[in-house]
Amino acid sequence: MRITVFGATGGIGGHVVRQALDAGHKVTAVVRTSSAYDVEHPALEVIRVPGLTQAEPLRDAVDGSEAVISGVGARGRKDGPVASESTRSMLAAMEAVGVRRFVAVSAAPLGPVPPDESFLNRRLLYPMINAFAADVYADLRVMEADIRSSTTEWTVVRPPKLTNKALTETYRTEVGGTVTRGYTISRADVAHLMLAVLDRPETVCQPVGVAY
Repeated sequence: MRITVFGATGGIGGHVVRQALDAGHKVTAVVRTSSAYDVEHPALEVIRVPGLTQAEPLRDAVDGSEAVISGVGARGRKDGPVASESTRSMLAAMEAVGVRRFVAVSAAPLGPVPPDESFLNRRLLYPMINAFAADVYADLRVMEADIRSSTTEWTVVRPPKLTNKALTETYRTEVGGTVTRGYTISRADVAHLMLAVLDRPETVCQPVGVAY
């Protein structure tokens, strides 16, 4: 496939680019003009843009692609509405050039609490996490709402706490729900799932929980 990757300099997006190239895909990596990016590959095209808040500069990056994958998200609690503003521009650019398949990363706390989740998690852990990063999750809720109302064939991947551990390709998923007692997942494995759902029709227009 030809895949456009936003957030290519980030932890998840960087893994998406490398794994997609290793799998034989053609990749367009979208990076900010001010960002350093030294990945080279015969099947890689790098497009530099001044930012992700305007749709017009993003059209060339998505035009001709069969799928768009976004690893864009806030790096900290005070980064502002990074995910929603960027995603809104991506969706507008995709609609303008007729690209339909879209995969974006969100977060596990936006999903439903599993009915068999532990009492400690339901009553203590989840409320604490939501309170700690309330602004980040509010931004992601807006992002998800925009994605759901778009014309794309979307999938939203919702991981719990991210780590920098190695790729395992062994993790649990829950289409439309949240993985029970799922505490961590590596960025490499999140990237692996984001590519894998492109071949899973049952994930279209669905959130997918993922965790070890």
